[in-house]
Amino acid sequence: MRRRTQALVLSLILFATCGATVGTAEGAEQVKRTSECQGDWLPATPTGPEIMAGEVEFLDLSPVKVAKDVNWRTDPYRNRSWSMVFHSLRWMGRLVADYENNGEKAYLDRATEIAKDWVEDNPRGSSKASPYAWQEHPIALRAPALICLSKHVSASWLTRSLAEHAKMLSDPRLYEKGHNHGIDQDIALLGIGCRYNRDEWSNLAIKRLIETVKLDVDSQGVLREQAPRYAIYVHERLKVAMDNMKACGRKVPGEISSRWKSLEGFISHSTQPNGFMVPIGDGTADVRPVGYDQPSKNVRVFGNGYVYGRTAWDKPESAFYSIRFGPGTKYHGHEDHLGVTYYAQGRDVLVDVGFDSYENSGYRRWTMSPEAHNTPAVVGAAFRSKTATTLSRSSIGQDRQSYRLTDKAYGVPRTRSVLVNHREDVMAVLDTVPKGSQVRNVWHFARELSTVSNSGGRVVVKDKAGWKATLVQVSMPSCKPVNGLKVVSGQKSPSYQGWVSAAYLQKQAAPAVVSPASDGPLLTVVVPGTDKPSVSCSGGKVSLETSQGAVSFRVNGADLS
Repeated sequence: MRRRTQALVLSLILFATCGATVGTAEGAEQVKRTSECQGDWLPATPTGPEIMAGEVEFLDLSPVKVAKDVNWRTDPYRNRSWSMVFHSLRWMGRLVADYENNGEKAYLDRATEIAKDWVEDNPRGSSKASPYAWQEHPIALRAPALICLSKHVSASWLTRSLAEHAKMLSDPRLYEKGHNHGIDQDIALLGIGCRYNRDEWSNLAIKRLIETVKLDVDSQGVLREQAPRYAIYVHERLKVAMDNMKACGRKVPGEISSRWKSLEGFISHSTQPNGFMVPIGDGTADVRPVGYDQPSKNVRVFGNGYVYGRTAWDKPESAFYSIRFGPGTKYHGHEDHLGVTYYAQGRDVLVDVGFDSYENSGYRRWTMSPEAHNTPAVVGAAFRSKTATTLSRSSIGQDRQSYRLTDKAYGVPRTRSVLVNHREDVMAVLDTVPKGSQVRNVWHFARELSTVSNSGGRVVVKDKAGWKATLVQVSMPSCKPVNGLKVVSGQKSPSYQGWVSAAYLQKQAAPAVVSPASDGPLLTVVVPGTDKPSVSCSGGKVSLETSQGAVSFRVNGADLS
């Protein structure tokens, strides 16, 4: 009874502030477009007409019929993301926004029916409520939709529900500090506080948001959630938060605006020459950032775990690579440390396998594992999750960059040195473990490539146009070809291997090269554009011929230069 009494008191205060008249605006000529109901927060699907026809579509999954009396336990795909979007009621907000645009009162009436039905069917703390109804993220996303509705509907049930939402959004036990969910929670609480002139809520939202942004976005603009795709989301949501502060007559704190701006460089560096974001962590390969400023540097080392390099901006044929290191895995990160990706001559060559969904499936768990990334492993040793990795050396020239990374993710040091040569495109990787241990590695080729041949320590792949690339692997310091390379594609048992997920809930077979165990260091050289690169060693010098000319580099212990 105490919780219900507290919520009732809050709702009565709100109701008195808002006015006690129950009703809706009538007639198109009386409809005013509001900032609360217009903006990028609205979903593209479902559309207003689809909702009015009793149909909703989320996440590019097939449309689902929704009755006039909505069944809020509907979960047709057993997909928690679908249920979260369903209970966010953003789709209800679409109807209110359309009402503002077209003046059709039937849209507002249906939006009111949906919202009131949700409130009546999902009382907090009741077994009657859907398990998704009062989770922290649906609360945060639903509140702005209800605020939007409140601009045209004055009713005690709506005011009471917004009071309940504000109470939950204010609860420190539910607050996701340092995470994009926390940003959404602060946007929602700020919205309710501004709507009903409750300074204590608005002040709390802004205070928390400053703390969350400083935790979530570092001074270089890196999103600490370990998936560059989410940097776009955070950038967009912080813009909403800042706009809402201004609309509420509040000053935007400099700590928020500066870190919001700094995200742009990180997003741009995380974008490949083909315009798509590199799918690191929980990110699909179909994300195309648009409208971000182009940085001045071609190579950037971000201290929180990313190295990005390219030969040029605005040239789809330029080369690009990424390397992962830094703090242990958290939030949307995968176990991808020491992992690399490589794009050259206008094509994906080595890729991260990407993101499938948040469902707790065997495939999802595999996509997060080291085996789904271009990484080395210590044979026979147990992997230690959430291990930090150090970038211990870097050398950055205009046409050549090299790096050394090390960690103890398998209990003993594993060291990877990466060299990338431009103009004559080459990526060389040296994997080293202590004497007495063995090392192996795995390499994931793009789904557009298929295997041509595999022999003598060389795997040749090609695309449909006939363009080819070669992976060469030799043992060091002997420079002998590694025999026993295995190419796997579309394997499901005994474990997943040889898959790439380019989009949500999609996977496609793609060649993965798995090396045998090696007692000594493994040197892997990837040469785009040819199926016949000559490779030779003399002392510590490695020489090879590419389709664009000769290249040489040196192997010094665990380093490449």
